[in-house]
Amino acid sequence: MLLVDDERALTRALSRGLTAEGFTVDVAHDGLTALDMAADGDYDVILLDIMLPGRHGYAVVEDLRAQGDHTPVLLLSAKDGEHDVADGLDVGADDYLTKPFSFVVLLARIRALLRRPPLTTDPVLNVGEVTLDPASRQVAVSGTPVELTAREVALLEYLMRNPGRAISKIELLDHVWGSGEDVNVVEVYVGYLRRKLGRDVVRTVRGAGYLV
Repeated sequence: MLLVDDERALTRALSRGLTAEGFTVDVAHDGLTALDMAADGDYDVILLDIMLPGRHGYAVVEDLRAQGDHTPVLLLSAKDGEHDVADGLDVGADDYLTKPFSFVVLLARIRALLRRPPLTTDPVLNVGEVTLDPASRQVAVSGTPVELTAREVALLEYLMRNPGRAISKIELLDHVWGSGEDVNVVEVYVGYLRRKLGRDVVRTVRGAGYLV
């Protein structure tokens, strides 16, 4: 794994602990070095601080995703506001952990990310007039590109991979957000998709969930 944080005492402590748990750990102390190492290495997960010299953590995530690198990213930050968490997830991170954190919780979050199936270069998804390219994360309606956040794309992709099946809020929360979010966030993001793609794209099945 790649550990990126400019707090050297923290990276030393985490490196020792993670190595003792059987992980191989590479360390970077700034965003630009992290991008170079991510490009050259094949990491299972990236632990990434937000406030970094050289390149901000959010920008690092955006650069990785733009390059087609979908390595799971766990953001580590002292910022604990709900908007900070939302911003981190929206730029493409997979999880967010607030400092100070328990090492036990960190391990649990890492293992949860490692259990997720890897992304593959699947063909373009089509449901009705909506298309989604999983590789480029580009979405279009009737051929017209529509700009979505990373979280909106992830939600739409999961729905489109299960066309015609009503998917519960709990299942969507588990697969798109993971732990630490309220189930009502699913309804909020379904609303975002409807405003951007059309109200009939995502349908509500009473008592069962949502389908496309």
